[in-house]
Amino acid sequence: MDSRRLLRTSATALAAAGLILSGCTGGSDAAAPAASRMASARPAATPAPSPETLRKYYGQKLSWRECGVEGFQCATLLAPLDYAEPDGPAIELAVSRVRASGPGARIGSLLVNPGGPGGSAVDYLQGYAGIGYPQPVRARYDMVAVDPRGVGRSEPVACLTGPEMDAYTQVDQTPDDTAEVNALAASFKEFAAGCERRAGEVLPHVSTVETARDMDILRAVLGDEKLHYVGASYGTFLGATYAELFPARVGRLVLDGAMDPSLSALELNRDQTAGFETAFRAFAADCVAQPDCPLGTGSVEEAGEALRSFFRAADADPVPTGETRALGESLATTGVIAAMYDEGAWPQLREALTRAVGGEGSALLALADSYYEREPDGSYANLMFANAAVNCLDLPPAYQGPAAARAAAPSFDKASPVFGTGLAWAALNCTYWPSPATGRPHRITADGAAPILVVGTTRDPATPYKWAESLADQLSSGTLLTYEGDGHTAYGRGSDCVDTAINAYLLEGTPPAEGKRCS
Repeated sequence: MDSRRLLRTSATALAAAGLILSGCTGGSDAAAPAASRMASARPAATPAPSPETLRKYYGQKLSWRECGVEGFQCATLLAPLDYAEPDGPAIELAVSRVRASGPGARIGSLLVNPGGPGGSAVDYLQGYAGIGYPQPVRARYDMVAVDPRGVGRSEPVACLTGPEMDAYTQVDQTPDDTAEVNALAASFKEFAAGCERRAGEVLPHVSTVETARDMDILRAVLGDEKLHYVGASYGTFLGATYAELFPARVGRLVLDGAMDPSLSALELNRDQTAGFETAFRAFAADCVAQPDCPLGTGSVEEAGEALRSFFRAADADPVPTGETRALGESLATTGVIAAMYDEGAWPQLREALTRAVGGEGSALLALADSYYEREPDGSYANLMFANAAVNCLDLPPAYQGPAAARAAAPSFDKASPVFGTGLAWAALNCTYWPSPATGRPHRITADGAAPILVVGTTRDPATPYKWAESLADQLSSGTLLTYEGDGHTAYGRGSDCVDTAINAYLLEGTPPAEGKRCS
């Protein structure tokens, strides 16, 4: 798996997720309820265009039609492919909405993004948010989503065929010798070359800055003076970037499962690696208390060693799955990490590990496939392609080459004895990217913005809690809401305390008291 920023939101991905890893995109589906970003100023990916040059985009009218799930409408939004050349080609972006249901006065539009980068916001809206968000919120907002450029239905980035992707996901990411290091580097080069070949025109223009500018066009076209927004996982970076670019247009912004924009790609990957270790230890503590735990009934440390032993065995002798793909170490690791996003998946993981340790790997392979969004016919969704494309534009690569990855591995192993080596090498992927990074690590203050609500979960595997603390501290108007619990993101995942606080902010505009904690 690749590791730099797979942040997955949880319930729907394992129902829909929010990835972030740069090597390991840790997840993308839309979850229900999946950077040296230094403290210097960060140049925008493209020069800020003047309102006059974008008049034709801000003044466009959307043509809505019925689509997808009953009650939802769809339209196509136009934006400049390259904001530096607003009179050049346009890119078509897929938009969906469901109108406010009432009762109560309509507040405006509430834009939602499930994370990734690479998660389809339209799928998230139609599959969860537009029908599953709390009724009082849906009553007073038009629920709206736009697939970011390069994602889902918005001129999606494509990189590899299904069989090519199958091969890519099975490459050994814990190389033992020079030949295996070369094979891993070659796989990243082939992936990047495939993206350039199949998505060359769009590839340099899928940065988070450009997507945030698209969001402002959508805000204006929808007739809203301010942007109201709920972003999960990577969606928090997108929301914070919007606030940085357009602070006076910030309405009610919820940033759930927050990223820290001041970190480098290396720091992000290493912090996320530690987050997966924290989540694994919580899973292991639960597992060893069960009489049927496949990792034994001893200590958490012994469970970690048992899992590492299983990974080593799968590396040497992949586990049969009943199909042509056997379960090697890379796919096994991905399957375990997929279940870290939501504690509700722990029983499924326990059963999958029991079967895999017993010599039958299909259940753990299914978890890995859900993470990669692999379809039963062997095709893959656009998630992993878009994930790499956005991440590799947003930050300079973690490493300049394999030697740097090898040198960093001990620090990753310290962060996670279970996952460290694989995630260290996974962060090599952006090293070979054909489009140079346009973003840089930096603090986001968004001076002048209305109050912004940042939400952090104390044992979040993909967006460590300290990231939420940092982002809330950076934002001039940031307030931190803490969920003391497991899993990735907090809104809509079972805490009445969290949901009540967020609902009150969305409906009344008042964030919770500073320091509020929920469990």
